[in-house]
Amino acid sequence: MEGPLVLIVDDDPTVRNFMTDVVSDGGFGCRSACSGEEAVSLLNAERCQALIVDIGFGRDHVKGWSVARRARAFDPSLPVIYMTGASTDEWAAEGVPNGILLKKPFAPTQLIAALLQLLNRPDV
Repeated sequence: MEGPLVLIVDDDPTVRNFMTDVVSDGGFGCRSACSGEEAVSLLNAERCQALIVDIGFGRDHVKGWSVARRARAFDPSLPVIYMTGASTDEWAAEGVPNGILLKKPFAPTQLIAALLQLLNRPDV
């Protein structure tokens, strides 16, 4: 049986494919998007139980921060994990409440632990 559905958003296909493998191997269902625009379309079409989103997408007009805010408009308690290889200075101002920020590179076990932590919150 497939676990909760997780949407992974990253513009780098190597990272996106790796993350999809990690999340699938962790027992979760997976969808992926290569842009903020695609992610928003998928969020409109499917009921995801968690979002993993890179905060910066090359030339994309919809950044990871915006994807998370739009996702929370659909589901205010949606677990959100942000990923970044850059500075985390914007986290306090831009991140949604009850989200987690993972700084790249991180171990696959850190990602699964973050998902489990957010999905098992008593307030969800």
